[in-house]
Amino acid sequence: MKGSKPGFKFVIGWLLLVWLASPCYADSTITASQNGNGIALAGSNVSIHLQLIAPNVLQVQVLQNGAAALPKSLVMDPHATPAAITATLQDGADALTMSSDRIDVRWDKHASQLAISDKQGHVLLRQDDLAALAQGRIVLSHAADDPLYGIHGYYAAEPSDPKLLRSGVEVAKAGEQGFAGAPFVWSTRGYGVLVDAMPARFELQGARLSIDGYPGNSIDYYLIVGTPADIFAAVSTLSGPAPLYPKWAMGFTNSQWGIDEHELLDIIDGYRQRQIPIDNVTLDFDWKAWGQDNYGEFRWNTDKFPDGPSGKLKAELDQRGMHLSGIMKPRIHVDTVQGRYATAHDLWYADKPAIADYFSHKLVRDIDFNKPAARAWFFNDTLQHTFDTGLIGWWNDEGDDTGDDRQFMNMQRALYDGQRAHSPLRVWSINRNFYLGAQRYAYGLWSGDIDTGFQSMADQRERMLSAIDLGEWKWGMDGGGFKGHPSDENYARWVEFGAFTPVFRVHGSLNEKRQPWRYGSVAEAAATRAIRLRYHFIPYIYAYERKLHDQGVGLVRPLAFAYPDDPNVRNDVDAWMFGDALLVAPVMQQGQTVKRIYLPAGRWTDYTTGVVYQGGQVIDYPLDDVSWQDIPLFVREGAIIPTAPAMQYVGEKPLTVLDVDAFPGPSPTSFDYYDDDGSTYAYEQGAFYRQRLSVANTGEQATFELGAPQGSYQPTLRYYLIKLHGVLAAQVSALSGKHAASLDALRAQDQAGWATGEDLYGNVTYLKLPAAHAIHVALQPASQSRQAALAQRFAGNAQALVHQAGVAQPTPAQLQQLQMALDGPGVPLPIRPSWNQALPNIARVIMYLSCYPAWDAWNHLHAYQTPGVGSSTYYLSAMNATRYHDRHQCLSVRGIHSVQQASPDSFSFRVLFVADDSQESADRTFGMVRQPDGSWLFARGGF
Repeated sequence: MKGSKPGFKFVIGWLLLVWLASPCYADSTITASQNGNGIALAGSNVSIHLQLIAPNVLQVQVLQNGAAALPKSLVMDPHATPAAITATLQDGADALTMSSDRIDVRWDKHASQLAISDKQGHVLLRQDDLAALAQGRIVLSHAADDPLYGIHGYYAAEPSDPKLLRSGVEVAKAGEQGFAGAPFVWSTRGYGVLVDAMPARFELQGARLSIDGYPGNSIDYYLIVGTPADIFAAVSTLSGPAPLYPKWAMGFTNSQWGIDEHELLDIIDGYRQRQIPIDNVTLDFDWKAWGQDNYGEFRWNTDKFPDGPSGKLKAELDQRGMHLSGIMKPRIHVDTVQGRYATAHDLWYADKPAIADYFSHKLVRDIDFNKPAARAWFFNDTLQHTFDTGLIGWWNDEGDDTGDDRQFMNMQRALYDGQRAHSPLRVWSINRNFYLGAQRYAYGLWSGDIDTGFQSMADQRERMLSAIDLGEWKWGMDGGGFKGHPSDENYARWVEFGAFTPVFRVHGSLNEKRQPWRYGSVAEAAATRAIRLRYHFIPYIYAYERKLHDQGVGLVRPLAFAYPDDPNVRNDVDAWMFGDALLVAPVMQQGQTVKRIYLPAGRWTDYTTGVVYQGGQVIDYPLDDVSWQDIPLFVREGAIIPTAPAMQYVGEKPLTVLDVDAFPGPSPTSFDYYDDDGSTYAYEQGAFYRQRLSVANTGEQATFELGAPQGSYQPTLRYYLIKLHGVLAAQVSALSGKHAASLDALRAQDQAGWATGEDLYGNVTYLKLPAAHAIHVALQPASQSRQAALAQRFAGNAQALVHQAGVAQPTPAQLQQLQMALDGPGVPLPIRPSWNQALPNIARVIMYLSCYPAWDAWNHLHAYQTPGVGSSTYYLSAMNATRYHDRHQCLSVRGIHSVQQASPDSFSFRVLFVADDSQESADRTFGMVRQPDGSWLFARGGF
């Protein structure tokens, strides 16, 4: 807080009002002049400095009574150096203006009003109540219907509506139990306001926005113009960028309270034996000698972890590709060597007396991390030894109950500064509250001690997205819930949710176990698939870790970031963007069979089924309420998604060939692939690898381009294997004469080349391109005759399958329809329309096509009534197989049961499938319903 003198506010307020009442600066003591990139307005007792510190950022600094500017608070990056920009200043009879290529600033001399506009001439903010500044209050006006975000998040146990918009009185503070705060509000209308204050009180009433938090004689705030990405890039520059987490932190973490060394290794081996990827285990109280003398809070508990101090446990973990992190508390025991040191050196938090600890039952007291001496001492020799012998991450707990916005931030600051001085390894932490500025210290937030259950799980969506909306991008939660024991279905769905959050972890209270195999075979299979899917996306995820550092925008973002002009997504927490390319809407309700999902404008492809949707509408998405394995995930047109092969931990195998799925649209899109050593801060000195991938498809020609690589790091990567979905090429420039017969042949050859084929999403052209080189590739589409020949080949196979299935022989007209449909949703199969005959025939067709190598699976069919013919034609769309990555496995039908006819126009039934190779079973629901146009829809999920 900034101090003030008695009576000072009244005097300065009166002087400022007198000054502002003088039109055209008639008072001879007022001067206006250009000051670097800005304008200085000076009176005898007050001065306002307006300075463009970036093309889209105006800094407003108010100093009263000749006071010097106070030091920046922890909100602001002390090392930030605003870049020099070119500003145009014009002094006219009515106004003084300042502009850049991004913003226009206008001071109206008659109205004493400040106006901020974008370059399209839209006035975004006005400040006409400058007299309020004398009371330490900022008052701005804006359009009354502007959507506003930021300021604060939610407590763990707070009842919360699923909303992101802010209105009324809102307080920015660090809070406790998962709360997040920032003195920052922004609008998708194109502006943001950041104030340097801890805490700050916002009042959002209609068209009026006011901010309190300045009781002293210095006021500093920033007006930002631009898109959501522009605004957050500016905030990152002003408040400081988030350093990169270690690459292993992109993976999965199992946290546990109630564990010893034997169980730890047994759990890790359980993951490895089941081929469930994992990178980190976080330990609660168990790891440390809590309550013991001689720095027990900082050293290994040798009763539970006898091989910790010697480094033998670390060696065991290294062999398994595992990392270990542990809980840290802000308090230490008073009657100990370390406690007496704290007393002698005045390290205690003065306003928090000693109390009996709930775990050791001995007297403890909090360290005051606002004191530099306390921070310097905390990463002491004992903790350094613990770090060197394997505990390399920090789970900071219970530093959020002092009411001090700085305490928790400075606790992690002590660990960050200490580790960086001691080791080249990157810092990882999660903490139980957040205030803007903490991100500079590798500071993650988890949502506190939450309950189990579907409602608690659903409540985490607004907690995540609201934290991101104010600048905390590294967010996670206790997957499965901390308090209580989740049901098997709740656990499975929670892991699926967690796989699409920034920090992916599970945790429970004392002796609660959160390993997938403890929740039954169905939940284990669903959770395993979700965890494997997370690891499949690691190259994509890690690129956004770097993007957050560079540009202030991370992996997960609300839909309003990508669609700021769509009113349907202003308050949407049910879905979010996972990077630029993917929209995810995890299942949040028990036993849900259909989920209504809003897809914004554009073309979206179901990642799991290949079905294409046009956006700007709500779709009814069928769900599997038996196996719980569906994660509604949609690919945005223009997407470029690098993926990794199956690994048990991040970096298990050298990545020499990187698969990249591209879904080109008519407008060019790009993606910056990124890599580095994954563990140190060498990237800060340029030791990284970055290469831009660009794609477009106009229909007449498709193009793919690799830009010149940047950085000094040399990865193991040798080739990109690009999959251009929706493109069937006849010729490929730059790769002439290097056509391979198939994808497998292309993979096998150690040289550049190309091939064509079909996959889940239809036609695809594969490009194998050398990494570390710039290259431009143009693709000419195949002629109609080539496509017809390909269709004929598949038509023959489909006809044979129809014959094997024992159904009616297709007519020539139906075969022609079959050939035409090969470029559509899939292979059409004529089936007898009789209820009694259709069911077994459908089952046999599904059985045969599950083994047909042109398709990945079996469980999405569309049926259309053929006019004038006594049969229906069913179109099979390829889908992923039961287990992730198990492409082309053969599934046998063991039986059809639970047939229910709801009406003459709809019925459902269940089909039991068994995988021939593994004998794993899946019991799936199917349904059939007559559409208004007379056609029949046959699909997974029932109706």
